[in-house]
Amino acid sequence: MWLWEDCFRESAYASVAAALAWTERLHIGLGIAPIPLRNVAVTAMEIATIERMFPGRFFPGVGHGVLPWMEQAGVRAASPLTLMREYLPALRSLLAGEEVTVSGRYVSLDRVRLDWPPPAAPPVYSAGEGPKTLALTGELADGTILVSGFTPTQVGEHVRIVREAQSASGRSEDVIIVAYVTAAFGDGAEQRVSSELGDGEPVGERGVWGTPADVAGGVRRFAAVGVDAVILAPAAGEPDFLEFLRAVGEVARLA
Repeated sequence: MWLWEDCFRESAYASVAAALAWTERLHIGLGIAPIPLRNVAVTAMEIATIERMFPGRFFPGVGHGVLPWMEQAGVRAASPLTLMREYLPALRSLLAGEEVTVSGRYVSLDRVRLDWPPPAAPPVYSAGEGPKTLALTGELADGTILVSGFTPTQVGEHVRIVREAQSASGRSEDVIIVAYVTAAFGDGAEQRVSSELGDGEPVGERGVWGTPADVAGGVRRFAAVGVDAVILAPAAGEPDFLEFLRAVGEVARLA
């Protein structure tokens, strides 16, 4: 299950911890928490604490955040790419138990080391949409989270950018690529997906809807362009969230 942090609603890390505490086997992805809201040392502490309590079940993700929200909070970076380039290596190094000293435009740490790093650092995901950010995630993150609203063909181009950046950086380990796809089931499903995407253009293959078998077919189209996992996100106005979850389970069986 994947959660995310919208301003100004629930805390992402508190929600993740609660979901993990109430379950025994469920894995939780965080896609995403906005980088500008938290100092990288604080983010490392949050992730390390959750990982130590629930080892191997947390997949944290960070990203630029919605820029108008960042401006409302007084933390919008003039160069989000520079912030991400400084933040991701520092975060991954802290989670690996290393001492970090860095003096960047946005990230400044003086001999910072976590007293209680996790025994094994979790993979750190990062979200991207534009080509420069996508390339940066391929270069620096353990995984890339792709936003919804794109066709499989467009997503395939995003995958290519990530993979090329990964290769150019000399990384041998695979970057795991996951993609949000808006989904709906039952009566009015196509209309709900169209409303969620909300740009007035035909939905086409940018979302998936219908029966679980229909949605499973859509999931396979995204997998065919190189996505490692698809996150089915409910459309706005979903009338029965428990039924949505049941249908997603059926999609997982079929896909």
